[in-house]
Amino acid sequence: MTHAKSRALSLAEIAAHLGGELVGDPDVRISGIASLERAGPADISFLSKGKYRSQLGGTRASAVILHRSERDATALPRIVCDDPYAYFARLSMLMYPPSEVVPGVHPSAVIGPGAQLSMSAAIGPGCHVGAGARIGERVALGSGCVVGEGASIGDDSRLHPCVVVYHGCAIGRRAVIQAGAVVGSDGFGIAMHEERWIRIAQVGRVLVGDDVEIGAGTTVDRGTLEDTVIEDGVKLDNQIQIGHNVRVGAHTAMAGCVGVAGSAKIGRYCTVGGGAIILGHLEIADHVHISAGTLISKSIREPGTYTGVFPFQRNRDWGRSAALLRNIETLEARLRQLEEKISGSKRED
Repeated sequence: MTHAKSRALSLAEIAAHLGGELVGDPDVRISGIASLERAGPADISFLSKGKYRSQLGGTRASAVILHRSERDATALPRIVCDDPYAYFARLSMLMYPPSEVVPGVHPSAVIGPGAQLSMSAAIGPGCHVGAGARIGERVALGSGCVVGEGASIGDDSRLHPCVVVYHGCAIGRRAVIQAGAVVGSDGFGIAMHEERWIRIAQVGRVLVGDDVEIGAGTTVDRGTLEDTVIEDGVKLDNQIQIGHNVRVGAHTAMAGCVGVAGSAKIGRYCTVGGGAIILGHLEIADHVHISAGTLISKSIREPGTYTGVFPFQRNRDWGRSAALLRNIETLEARLRQLEEKISGSKRED
């Protein structure tokens, strides 16, 4: 998202917008946000992790954001709150608001017959809006975007340069889609017949909810028969692959290079670390957290954190090793019993 220049705000204005307890001079003016180590006299900083507490005493920031438990950790003007990192996030959007949408259609844009464009939308150079597509209020399409026939883009959404939304797909309100992302390309559906691969028609759509963010180079495949669904509030990082018929639950977040194979169902409020792989047709419960680089090869029914890093081997050997690892607790118990039996036999001798 393109952001305007920073807004200079007083601490009193910040607290009025975002809440929190203001301690110290309310008239201190802030024009930037920086880390404790790099902050200057016009900046506000924050302390969200105890390991950075040693930097608090030497910071040059004019003010800081602290947890309530750290209220008296400095004499600097400060805003005290329950979650300094979340407060920092909200403050960043307050001080660096998105640039305004300037309505209009660039002369080089191509608008198909029957397309519905809001008068408040901005259609950039070289864009193509297909026949019957719908572009909502205050939508901004960056240069080179393609919105396919019958597709729709919800109010206040922003598509950065060269985003492609294929025919029939629907993007909700307030979406942010970064450059080069592709929504609605064909899923990887093929069948072997007489020693040749045959394509399977991909006739579903992609439905994206409200407040979704999709990173640069990420691809979301359309469904084979049913729709691929990205629910409200989902955040997808760069270069993620979402396969056909996948459903991603509301407010789930995935880091870069995650791969989700077709027909997987991922719950709400999950997180998936970078490079993790979720195999097809699996179900992941709500509030599951998958560590970076983890391969999920079976469904997860209970919330929690799941981690798996395993050296690669020949597949046959890997299967044996995985089976042993899965039963390691049982084997450990049997080993202890055997050791106790041997120890008892030696004492009798």
